Amino acid sequence: MTANGHITLVTGGARSGKSALAERLVARHDLPRIYIATAQAGDDEMGRRIEQHQQRRGAGWTTIEEPFDLAGALTRTDGQGVRLVDCLTLWLSNCFGSADIGAVCTTLRQQCCPVILVTNELGLGIVPGNELAREFRDQHGWMNQAVAGIADQVWMSVSGQPLKLKPSREEDALF
Repeated sequence: MTANGHITLVTGGARSGKSALAERLVARHDLPRIYIATAQAGDDEMGRRIEQHQQRRGAGWTTIEEPFDLAGALTRTDGQGVRLVDCLTLWLSNCFGSADIGAVCTTLRQQCCPVILVTNELGLGIVPGNELAREFRDQHGWMNQAVAGIADQVWMSVSGQPLKLKPSREEDALF
């Protein structure tokens, strides 16, 4: 648990409703809304996806496009409002091989304002057929565990339905 800003992690599969859930969680805060976008529009289809996210969010958001320096973006925006990072999976992919997950976790622990992070749950599918894909899946799983470990809340979206994973009533009994 953090001593300063509140950290929330939202995970789920593709098209599970995780970004929409994260946006609803942001709306619970009476603070300015900052969207830290890690996606890059490398093709027309990805550009359309980004546009759909922007339209769904609507007005009232400040958008920071930062595909690489996530820790820096969090530091620069702390104290300015609640931040939504969408998403950790794309950030890891952008930085694969050079992503400093430890620096992001350290930065998250130091935040004064809330941060809600979106990530994918990749480990529920089949084992990838090549070494690079397996390495990415493994790094991604370790990243999710590290962020979930320091998060105050962890949610999972399944078929558009939110499941609160942390804190749970059972958590104290298990640990």
